[in-house]
Amino acid sequence: MAVPKAKQSKKRTNSRFANYKATAPTLVECPHCHTKMQAHRVCGNCGYYDKVEVIPQDAKKD
Repeated sequence: MAVPKAKQSKKRTNSRFANYKATAPTLVECPHCHTKMQAHRVCGNCGYYDKVEVIPQDAKKD
């Protein structure tokens, strides 16, 4: 089993996380209603995914 020979400093430990930046999700245009939506997700506006209605409009309004 690997055992560290010495303690790592706080600077060295925290510098691993210094380059992490949250990015905004990539948005694409829905081919059915032309609103912006996340890729590979059901459209929240019309309920379509891959040209198939996944969430019926009457069920969505409840």
